[in-house]
Amino acid sequence: MHTALTLPRLLLAALAFAFSGLVQADNAWETASGWWNASDVPAFDKTKVSRQLPLIKVDGNRFVDEQGKTLVFRGVNISDPDKIAKDKRFTKKHFEVIRSWGANVVRVPVHPRAWKERGVKGYLELLDQVVAWNNELGMYTIIDWHSIGNLKSEMFQNSSYHTTKGETFDFWRRVSERYNGVNSVAFYEIFNEPTVFNGRLGVVSWADWKAINEEAITIIQAHNPKAIALVAGFNWAYDLKEAAADPIDRQNIAYVSHPYPQKVGAPYQANWERDFGFMADKYPVFATEIGYQRATDKGAHIPVIDEGGYGPRITDYFNSKGISWVAWVFDPDWSPQLFTSYDNYEPTMQGEHFRKVMLKDNK
Repeated sequence: MHTALTLPRLLLAALAFAFSGLVQADNAWETASGWWNASDVPAFDKTKVSRQLPLIKVDGNRFVDEQGKTLVFRGVNISDPDKIAKDKRFTKKHFEVIRSWGANVVRVPVHPRAWKERGVKGYLELLDQVVAWNNELGMYTIIDWHSIGNLKSEMFQNSSYHTTKGETFDFWRRVSERYNGVNSVAFYEIFNEPTVFNGRLGVVSWADWKAINEEAITIIQAHNPKAIALVAGFNWAYDLKEAAADPIDRQNIAYVSHPYPQKVGAPYQANWERDFGFMADKYPVFATEIGYQRATDKGAHIPVIDEGGYGPRITDYFNSKGISWVAWVFDPDWSPQLFTSYDNYEPTMQGEHFRKVMLKDNK
């Protein structure tokens, strides 16, 4: 009697053991070392984020925090982190100076060429450090895929901007997943300056460009549902009239304009209102590049040349519309420069103006 009962139990135990072995073998790939599960890019170490800044979201035509308070962002563009590192100035001090100027946001232009040359792992190490320093200093971050040209035709203004749709989408997949849950990385600027350069870079319709942006936003928000996507219009990210006629069909987005001084003539405010400012009545608008310098200044070029009147004129206009902005560029070489030398960070003409406004209005 005892033996008869024990044999079936032994048989069942043997079968269970064999089955568990099969399950373990079936799942072995999850822990085994090999190309199928290896990653040469470690995840972002979120212990580097010393505190969480308030989460930012879009509410109508405003950026708001978790309590519903309206926020207007005023800050600066840094040069590409790869360039700062090669200048041997990639230090916390650089960002402390930016904070001392009153900035509450920093735009980080990631050039496709630098992304490729440094490599994904190496570049993300730089980006992680920028995010950590900005966060520690109480500044939000815009990550900008800094290309100029026609992404549909994959033709670009010069070789530093050359990318593909696949690389662009993969960049946003990596970045949005990496900084998910880091509130200070609030803005994802999909493509810096779309343009066909008067046909030299091919043809792209707004419908084409809208579809590319919507796919990128789908990827970003699948990995990071709370990310705010920034979408630029045509004419080197200046004109938003076509966007108004056929808006991006996604949530939590804002529109971008780069209204440099030579984009239009007088009457300036009326022309700005016609070309991009009117959008701020319905959506958040973020001028992610503005700047100016005299014709005799180092690196002066169209469309940034102005004798000084542009600065107060554009910031007064933005204040009247609740438009956020970041000045180009916090670097002594790239133009128009915001400061003259790494030695003392002495502000240029435009640097003096934008610093004064940030210290006054970012309270």
